[in-house]
Amino acid sequence: MINLTSKPTGIQDRIVVDPEIMGGRPVVKGTRIPVSLILNLIGHGYTLCRVKEAYPNLTDEDVRAAILYAEASLYHAELDDLDARR
Repeated sequence: MINLTSKPTGIQDRIVVDPEIMGGRPVVKGTRIPVSLILNLIGHGYTLCRVKEAYPNLTDEDVRAAILYAEASLYHAELDDLDARR
């Protein structure tokens, strides 16, 4: 379960949001590889191994952090949506 006050462990070490990099889109730290690209590849059937073949500088932990970042973002967006409906 996600701690509501912070991102899951490891995400903040691997995923960064910087207005100077890719227009502020979340990317894997030290790269210009957006979280959305990783999710897109997985959604189109890429395995973890295939993602790393396409982007050899990514690690297993980077890909997992991208997925966890997206999950945490959606979870918080859902909570915000619930709050807005009240």
